[in-house]
Amino acid sequence: HNRGDRVNFGVKMAGQALGVYTKNFFTRTDTKADVMLYPQKPIVNTMMGRNMLDEHPQGQNIIMAIMSFKGYNMEDGIVFNKASIERGFGRSIFFRTYVVEEKKYWGIERDEIKIPDKSVSGYRTEEAYANLSADGIINREVDVQSGDVLVGRISPLRFFGPVENFMMETENRRETSEIIRHGEEGIVDNVIITETINGNKLAKVVVRSERVPELGDKFASRHGQKGVIALIVPEEDMPFTEDGITPDVILNPHAVPSRMTIGQLLEIIAGKVGAFRGEIDASAFNESVTEESLRKALKDLGFEDDGREVMYDGVTGKKFESGILIGPCFYQKLHHMVANKIHSRARGPVTLLTKQPTAGRAKQGGLRLGEMEKDCLVAHGTALLLKERFDSDKSTIPICQSCGMVAIEDRTKGKRYCNVCKKSKIVDVEMSYAFKLMLDELKCMGVYPKIKV
Repeated sequence: HNRGDRVNFGVKMAGQALGVYTKNFFTRTDTKADVMLYPQKPIVNTMMGRNMLDEHPQGQNIIMAIMSFKGYNMEDGIVFNKASIERGFGRSIFFRTYVVEEKKYWGIERDEIKIPDKSVSGYRTEEAYANLSADGIINREVDVQSGDVLVGRISPLRFFGPVENFMMETENRRETSEIIRHGEEGIVDNVIITETINGNKLAKVVVRSERVPELGDKFASRHGQKGVIALIVPEEDMPFTEDGITPDVILNPHAVPSRMTIGQLLEIIAGKVGAFRGEIDASAFNESVTEESLRKALKDLGFEDDGREVMYDGVTGKKFESGILIGPCFYQKLHHMVANKIHSRARGPVTLLTKQPTAGRAKQGGLRLGEMEKDCLVAHGTALLLKERFDSDKSTIPICQSCGMVAIEDRTKGKRYCNVCKKSKIVDVEMSYAFKLMLDELKCMGVYPKIKV
């Protein structure tokens, strides 16, 4: 009963839905894994669903109302009932495995898994290694925060000086411990110590964290109707029916007409009948379950045949003018969770080449102020802010007053001179380091860029 493109979307999102992907997940060491707590079989099921998904369910049956809610569920925003979340709806556990290997290098050089000594290069603090046991590996069921050490490890230096050639002293080792990723936290679920195929010692630490639905988490029904949580409302403020039933989820009515997901409406009606009479077989081309038969079944149960009910505003207690479609629906939590994506930065690392902030969440990177953002600042006339933002890589460069080329500063001898005209009349000019790089690029192409000072 859905358009073809919505069927494709629905199938794609079913692949992203959390469930019980395997029954032995607690003994596995997958790099990343999400496991749904309290998964259920859908009330409205199909033949394929029974054959394949009853053993590995990937969603929960919830009460859904299709109505507007004070403008908070515009543009695929979803309004959630806070009490439903507290009762366990949409909860999942996220597992991440950290792998540490004692690698072997040239000659007798190799890594060592142990608590690093204070003499090691890059030693953190005593508190950082407080959770490690005597063998340098963390214990189970320990709470860990971002930056905590899971496995202590020391490695040989990458580069040897003339004095240190191939010495195995502790002072000539560096700290390469495995730490919790930036922005993550959890509890150590499992620790496995084994060997690689080459006979190197291998430690695997599995960290688990409970994920409770929060603003920005993505959910979807089986009809390609995806959305993110826009508001979590206390149960007492949610609309309610004459029987006192409050919905778990409120979906915007504008999500249905243009997308023509009639299957979504039929599922709610069928779910209502199925909740009283048992599972509904909604397999394709099953002629025993039709819109007419579902309408008749609802009438026989004492409901309106279109599934609508009289509802009241939870805040004012006033009756809504229109009847509202409400009933059970199978809902899936997708692995796009805001906890995995949220990112901000005030200060942090910069790249060696451009002296600008690094890119990407994993590297604690900055958020790029692009051309279009620049146009907004220009339109607002914020000249000083524009200059300040574009000077994140501000540098002071010595420039020759005679020829306008970038000069050389010899800090060991305390001299400044121009390598082109050999004069020493040098002035400091503030500029973006990216501009200095552009000057270097032009020189490579045989162009002679002069700076007038």
